[in-house]
Amino acid sequence: MYKINKTRNVSGNVVKELRLKNNLTQQQLAEKLQLLGVDISLKEISKIEHNARSLKDFELFAIAEIFKVSTDIFKKRA
Repeated sequence: MYKINKTRNVSGNVVKELRLKNNLTQQQLAEKLQLLGVDISLKEISKIEHNARSLKDFELFAIAEIFKVSTDIFKKRA
């Protein structure tokens, strides 16, 4: 695994940007993910957005589905 800007997670900023643009709280995003079968908590969403935790592929696909965006948006936007 490689690091970009001293972090391994380059998608966290995109997740936060999408969440805020859609006027969702971290809790609301966690609930939407749980409805799609992705067991994730508000605490984990916070870690992702603060680049303390990487997204798993199935989480990334679910987030893209929730926000109706292509997964390409998550590519290397550090």
